[in-house]
Amino acid sequence: MLYSMLELNAVSKSYESLSILKNINMEIKSGEFVAIMGPSGSGKSTLLGIAAGLDFPDSGIVKIDSVNLKELSQDKLSNMRSQKIGFIFQNFQLIKTLTAWENICLPLLFNQDSKESNFKDRAKELLEKVSLLHRMEHFPSQLSGGEEQRVAIARAFINNPKILFADEPTGNLDFKNGEAVMKMLRNLNRENRSTLLIVTHDPKVAKLADRVIEMEDGSIVTKKIISKKKSKKK
Repeated sequence: MLYSMLELNAVSKSYESLSILKNINMEIKSGEFVAIMGPSGSGKSTLLGIAAGLDFPDSGIVKIDSVNLKELSQDKLSNMRSQKIGFIFQNFQLIKTLTAWENICLPLLFNQDSKESNFKDRAKELLEKVSLLHRMEHFPSQLSGGEEQRVAIARAFINNPKILFADEPTGNLDFKNGEAVMKMLRNLNRENRSTLLIVTHDPKVAKLADRVIEMEDGSIVTKKIISKKKSKKK
């Protein structure tokens, strides 16, 4: 049964005198894959950061899994991020002095329910799923851009998050690597039955989503449901 995983009610955000988000209302159900599109400066990344609890709105309410983020202390918000939320950045955000498997394990350090003895085994499982088990001892400087993003995806799934946020996950990749990364991300999303919210400028990425939310000048202008047509067998 689907339930509300993410709710934004009357969310607004300004920086100095510049209005970035204007009265945003949005709901995403559990298991949905939603893409946010719009021109540069439309507020996409700001919306994603606020939805993930990385930033706070000036007004309005953000709920994840029915919990109002504004009512959480910093400790409880940190616990929620470590237990329920995954985030994939455009520029990967890997720690250069850590190996691939150590980077993947980082979120587990902030999860009080994690057992350190299982860290490496869990990282190896995810590295195998993103076809990088043979690179587990390599540092980020020894990996290609596509490999770094696959490590970042594995890291985002290490805590089995209920909801995953991705900011232009293919933005720094060529077409071939971008396609491979999205395939892996979609497969892991389905396997884990998690909710996926992606900011993208790429129509090919957006076509993979169940729904596309289009933004312009800090406002939501359209909410499209993508038709999943089955190809006819010849």
